[in-house]
Amino acid sequence: MDAPNPDYANAVTAAVLALPAAAHLGFTFGSLGPGSVGLDLEVRPEHTQHDGHVAGSVLGALADYAGGSAAGTLLPAGWTNLTTDYTVKIVAPARGERLVARGRVVHAGRSTTVAAVDVHVVSGAAEVLCATALVTMRNLKVG
Repeated sequence: MDAPNPDYANAVTAAVLALPAAAHLGFTFGSLGPGSVGLDLEVRPEHTQHDGHVAGSVLGALADYAGGSAAGTLLPAGWTNLTTDYTVKIVAPARGERLVARGRVVHAGRSTTVAAVDVHVVSGAAEVLCATALVTMRNLKVG
């Protein structure tokens, strides 16, 4: 996939990391390419439920941001995107030190973009799929 904005990496990381929710949760970018992203989260106690598993709401937020970020890499300069829908399926408990969400664009249109995201939980050297998601973004010209 080709990125219409040659400065997509700076545009996406600046936009996402400036969002209060992303900063509060502690998201960081592990990888970023045209149509794909790796978004990481070091698990902290406030991300977990009483039993130590990462809360579903945190998994959903991570998947949403990863899908939106992947979609954002394919936007022209001067455009942004907003989530219109996302569906998360939790397939295994998320208990570990870190989460890695890998998002990829499956359809990039002028008005909407759809991304698929797989979220893995990492414990030591082991990495296990814990959630998968589809994220739909509405593409908007700014200004």
